[in-house]
Amino acid sequence: MVLNGRMRITAAILAGSIALNVEAVASPLATPWVEAHGAKVRLVAGSVASKDAEGPTVVAGLAIHLNPGWKTYWRSPGDAGGLPPHFNWSASVNLSEANVLYPAPRRFKDSVGDSVGYSGAVVFPIEVRPQDPDKPVELRLTLSYGICRDICVPAEAQLALTLPANATVPASPEIANALAAVPRGPDERQPDDPELVTSKAHLAGDRPKLMLEVRFPASAASGDIFVEAMDGAYVPLPTRVAEKGDTISFEVDLSEATPKELRGKTLRITMVSDAGQSEAYWTID
Repeated sequence: MVLNGRMRITAAILAGSIALNVEAVASPLATPWVEAHGAKVRLVAGSVASKDAEGPTVVAGLAIHLNPGWKTYWRSPGDAGGLPPHFNWSASVNLSEANVLYPAPRRFKDSVGDSVGYSGAVVFPIEVRPQDPDKPVELRLTLSYGICRDICVPAEAQLALTLPANATVPASPEIANALAAVPRGPDERQPDDPELVTSKAHLAGDRPKLMLEVRFPASAASGDIFVEAMDGAYVPLPTRVAEKGDTISFEVDLSEATPKELRGKTLRITMVSDAGQSEAYWTID
């Protein structure tokens, strides 16, 4: 059950669609659904193939199923605000680390501004590292998250799931699909994944901005990007300003931010499309 960094699944699954069907691919280990207004959540777990020789790895996941018209939020909810999910594992037993991964989100546009998140269903993969691999891990999660339709409301759930020690857990398409939807780093890019081409920062003057060019090899029409400062500093959502072939130019207007605070900081650029998803890191000089 010990994870060696971010686990990846077989190439055949990695090449699949990022769309998730929670109801169709149930996991062998799962808690009952916990209902909230407009959503329900549960913990799931199953094994996936690792890319090394250690054999299958057990990975957990938080599944959120949303009623039609409802959405929930990514780790950075966007300019319109919103409540990102918060995971509290402090009551867990024999847990060294629970690393939550975020599948590629989408942008939602409305009258109060753009937000970033998920509709329909989403599974957040959780890399679980036990303190003692020879003992079960008792995952005990206190979750807070936001859901929104015409109104936005906070929701909470308490979930508990035991992962057997050194157990052979049946394979889980639900977990595998969720891992395949997580943006891949530069050394893991697939042929259809977006690629950061150029990045420039203009932090001085009366119109400070970031400018980024991203190539979307297979689906430029659906291409979008999201930019985050690794230390949590505010970065507005990018705007698409030009398109040439499969390359799209984006601009981040920093006039409402504090641009000088970004100097020397590392930004994470998440790039998504219907065909693939990836991420890149950029330290502003």
